[in-house]
Amino acid sequence: MLKHIPFSRLLPLLLLFYFWAASAATEGRFFGARETVYPDWFKESFLDIREDVAEATAAGRRVLLFFHQNGCPYCNLMVERNLSQRDIEERMRREFDVIGVNMWGDRAVTDMAGEELTEKGFAAALRVQFTPTLLFLDESGQAILRLNGYIPPATFALALEYVGGRHEQQTAYRDFLASRQVAAAADGQLHSQPFFIAGPHDLSLVQEPLAIFFEQRDCPACGRMHRELLSDPEISDLVSRTHAIQLDMWAATPIITPDGARTTAREWARALSINYAPSVVLFDPQTGEVIRSEAFFKQFHTAAIFDYLLSGAYKTEPSFQRYLSARAEHIRAQGKDVDIWR
Repeated sequence: MLKHIPFSRLLPLLLLFYFWAASAATEGRFFGARETVYPDWFKESFLDIREDVAEATAAGRRVLLFFHQNGCPYCNLMVERNLSQRDIEERMRREFDVIGVNMWGDRAVTDMAGEELTEKGFAAALRVQFTPTLLFLDESGQAILRLNGYIPPATFALALEYVGGRHEQQTAYRDFLASRQVAAAADGQLHSQPFFIAGPHDLSLVQEPLAIFFEQRDCPACGRMHRELLSDPEISDLVSRTHAIQLDMWAATPIITPDGARTTAREWARALSINYAPSVVLFDPQTGEVIRSEAFFKQFHTAAIFDYLLSGAYKTEPSFQRYLSARAEHIRAQGKDVDIWR
């Protein structure tokens, strides 16, 4: 019993308990995770992608792989805001076999080459870095279009129209989008930031990490990025530590790319498959593109994307999602709250 144990022997145990309790009490809280109930009209697949493509083709549909993960608020937004709209749901059910893939799952997947992997191995092989990631496949199992992250309903509906209507046979996706969008105002201006470096731009001479902001005029999503994200002190500080430039993705602005090619902003955007404004592409000048943001993200994920580049974490951790989890735990260990949906 405790009364027979000398206090001198109890003291280390009491101190250990005290420090453990203090640590537990000061650990930051975690907010923002959202569990999602996926529609019952998603296909119940054995995850043999060859069979799925053959079955969809025979029915006049196409395969859509929907990569998700537990607790993902952007996946929740895709389901509850986009897939709940009648016209979107009807088109998806009519023209696509939608197959859910857990990017950390252990179910067996057989890819188009006949190789068997786990879901997480399949996601890694396809370099899935964000959820949701949507991969549209054609009748031969080749990717027609890839959506990395959440995009709003109106743009998502255009992606469904592009793939469901087989428009890839006539035009590139970025040109299809441009043809469906309202023409920009002639006097529209790009949003400015103090950390943007003025041209002319010879990026082959730059040694520090690069952040290329592809935007366009009269762009509400660009305005939201500047207003809600780039005005955030943490994000502003991170961006200012890069060589950040802003380009109109449709302009003929001359530029020399990091690999020394002479081109224009418009042609470079095309070569990089920039489909949306805004899109932010982060480069290591020595090794090339590290990661890009081309979807709707909030403060935590946006800051993490820049920190992933600036910290050099990408050199040892190729999975951005694993880095993201480790970063959140590091912040919480300092007694700070983490809200992935702020």
